[in-house]
Amino acid sequence: MQDTAHQLCHEVEAFLPGVICTVMRVDPAGLLDPLAAPSLPAEFSAAIRGVMKGPDVGSCGTAAYMRQPVFVTDIANDPKWAKFKDLALTADLRACWSAPIAGHDGEAVGALALYFREPRIPLEHERSLIAQCVELCEIALRRHERVADRERRASIDALTGLPNRAAFNMALASMACDEPGSWALFIVDLDNLKTINDTFGHPAGDGLIRAAGERIASAMLPDITFRLGGDEFAVLVQYPEALTDLDARAGKIFVALETPADCDGHAVVPAATIGGAVLAATNAAADVYQNADFALYHAKETGRGGFVRYWPGIGSRITHRRDAIRDVSAALAEGRIDAYYQPIVRLDTREIVGVEALCRLRTTDGEVVAASEFQEATSDVNVAAELTGRMLSIVASDVRAWLDAGLPFQAVGVNVSTGDFYAGDLMRKLEHSFGRAGVSLEHLFLEVNENVSTGRRDKVIAREISRIRRSGVRVSLDDFGTGQASLTHLVSMPVDAIKIDRSFVAQLWPDDPAMVLVQGLIEIARQLNVHVVAEGIETEVQASQLWAMGCILGQGFEFSRAVDRTAMTGLLRRHAEGVEGAIPLASNIQRAHSHRLPEFRETLRTGTD
Repeated sequence: MQDTAHQLCHEVEAFLPGVICTVMRVDPAGLLDPLAAPSLPAEFSAAIRGVMKGPDVGSCGTAAYMRQPVFVTDIANDPKWAKFKDLALTADLRACWSAPIAGHDGEAVGALALYFREPRIPLEHERSLIAQCVELCEIALRRHERVADRERRASIDALTGLPNRAAFNMALASMACDEPGSWALFIVDLDNLKTINDTFGHPAGDGLIRAAGERIASAMLPDITFRLGGDEFAVLVQYPEALTDLDARAGKIFVALETPADCDGHAVVPAATIGGAVLAATNAAADVYQNADFALYHAKETGRGGFVRYWPGIGSRITHRRDAIRDVSAALAEGRIDAYYQPIVRLDTREIVGVEALCRLRTTDGEVVAASEFQEATSDVNVAAELTGRMLSIVASDVRAWLDAGLPFQAVGVNVSTGDFYAGDLMRKLEHSFGRAGVSLEHLFLEVNENVSTGRRDKVIAREISRIRRSGVRVSLDDFGTGQASLTHLVSMPVDAIKIDRSFVAQLWPDDPAMVLVQGLIEIARQLNVHVVAEGIETEVQASQLWAMGCILGQGFEFSRAVDRTAMTGLLRRHAEGVEGAIPLASNIQRAHSHRLPEFRETLRTGTD
């Protein structure tokens, strides 16, 4: 093939004296390689070898990228040659006309170029000569494909036909990093491959990968899409219009994927998450890759199905999250996860009517760590699922012990995360853990943080919650008021209780808007027949205000901090509703002034001094 290309160049140069003819190959990764350039200065050929094709990569690189002829009549003043102008002018090259050489699938596999020593436009017979030469090159390259097939297989993914990771590594290494913002990288991860493999088998999973790869590649043209392996793809974004609006460019991928695909006879809608990064002033190509990977990780952990663009600082957040995941995984493996309990009381009698189970991690030094310290670990689907499974087993065992002790135990709340819903086996875990302990699910409240149900998957989670409630499990919406569209959630995702966030309780002062909001929430919940629990009650004044406003239930440090199972057993024996001679659960200050409580509550109701 190289000999044929050399002969073609010599023939053209003999026919057009003074012209320099070259034939450039473009490998599957989009890298340029001078196949034949007998009259081109060696330094020039060496400089352009391995350069990635793109919209402003001289004449050949641009022609291959755009898949159409490019006639640069004045190299010194054409923006397509801005990066290589000095190199060309030093070689006394002033104009360059190029046309792409198409392979059997229409993709550019090469480019033919004519260089001139002076600026000039092509004449008609020269255009015709270029077209004939391109046709000859196409014939020669196609005949050469059998010989080049082994090389192509080394850089092409067999399943999708896209350039593979080896090709991506070569292409990435060739990207120029001296102009910030000149290119970007998308990493695309399929969200539902494992589910499809497990449900329909690997042939269906292969079909999903093929369909997704084809659609992503088509949506991203003229930029190149690579399959990195498994369910991950990459796109080197160079198209100028794409670089001005990466969100819109990523949106094209989501639109392309939203139609069901035939995957081994099953209709499947591909779902994807995308992380992206743009070349910055201090970046090397490897840095852009790492930044895009950070953005993808963050996108998957905070809410699959969207696009996240890298920003400075995201790496440290991800490092912190990974450390938390590592610590919790080790604690699970070593049995250092336990449940602590905070009582929920009636605000009129101060008797315990339920408890909230709170996850605690015991360090190797014996220190007990609250869940807020390792909350980020629950963004990992596997960790969240295992943590919830462990907590459910512990809680079910403790409830069984309280019931066996003859305590009139009513209900326990257990927190669940987004990852528990993504795992898809939450109902099975509930039935297994409580069934094994012989405890009815009617004793259980699942506490769902309001932010769990926001985002692209809210309908899926709402359907799962409805299914769980039909089984007898009650659901409460935790931290109510801190997320988005709270009142809308009471319609779209029916629950049995709401827990007013502590930030509202802390602001219960005269003339504070929180008073009006809390009063309104209590009234709305009453009309919807939804229980209300006020969180974070820290003073008797707050407890009495809430009772005067119609709130029946509450929890907080005013009554008790979270305690271990032994201490909770003692609290239940003395203060549980239904225990004979139950004592109201109250702080020392409240007990000292208990004789004044009726008078104080009446004052709050009437507003008198």
